[in-house]
Amino acid sequence: MVSLVFESLIGQPQAVDLLQAAVQQNRVAPAYLFVGPSGVGRGLAAQGFTELLLSKPGDSSDRNTTRIRDRNHPDLLWVEPTYLHQGKRLTAAEAIEAGVQKRTPPQVRVEQIREITRFLSRPPLEAGRSLVVIEQAETMAESAANSLLKTLEEPGQATIILIAPSIDSLLPTLVSRCQRIPFYRLSDQAMSQVLMRADHEEILNTPEIIALAQGSPGMAIAHWQQLQEIPADLLSSVSQPPASTRHALELARTIQQSLSPEAQLWLTDYLQQSYWRQGHTQPLRLLEEARRHLLHYVQPRLVWEVTLMGMV
Repeated sequence: MVSLVFESLIGQPQAVDLLQAAVQQNRVAPAYLFVGPSGVGRGLAAQGFTELLLSKPGDSSDRNTTRIRDRNHPDLLWVEPTYLHQGKRLTAAEAIEAGVQKRTPPQVRVEQIREITRFLSRPPLEAGRSLVVIEQAETMAESAANSLLKTLEEPGQATIILIAPSIDSLLPTLVSRCQRIPFYRLSDQAMSQVLMRADHEEILNTPEIIALAQGSPGMAIAHWQQLQEIPADLLSSVSQPPASTRHALELARTIQQSLSPEAQLWLTDYLQQSYWRQGHTQPLRLLEEARRHLLHYVQPRLVWEVTLMGMV
């Protein structure tokens, strides 16, 4: 029987079975690696697992569960990658709220690993163990990973959960000290179930988004949200290859002026899916080249001019 804490986790029966068995048999490991694609339920599983481990036996109140879900339980430390801005660390959500221009990806920093060490240096205050969850653990620099390694060797009364896309994205020494919990891409049926439960059934009628998501409901929602940020008239204009050189140059200017660098990169992926579904194969290589140049910070308007003129 699946515990209520995993009720919202769809399409990952193996992970649920392994985590429930660990608690039921009182064989909880010092460290876990939740490994699999982004957006398939790794975070939900970590949340459910922390609820199981931090809940007091016989405590039927909602207060403890609420604190865990809000991540303000005294024995829970939830770590996210951060940007460094004017000497302050900002999570992705905080960076968006502050309007910070993000030129490099966020990362889990050495200072955050030191905070984990300090957090685990004291005994748990309320639960039987302390819990640390590290999202996007693959973003750790080698120095941060080596610092974490020392903690993994002697975690004390604690369990540490790393969330990463693959074992190859982490140092082998970290992987070897963790029990792996695998997560997989969802079937079409499970994808539909998740998206409908999340009130995003409209995504199911957008085949380009489903194709981009590749079995990840979280990525499907993220792609859908990005699609809503593209001006409708611009999206309509680029839905077919440009009819003339002048049209191509106008489109390039509009894209450069209207979209952020991140949105332009996303647009190359979306257009590849859209053109492929329409049977236009010539633009696919051009868009792949455009993506490569944008990633290397080539002047965006020039990239789009060359790309779109090549489609005429």
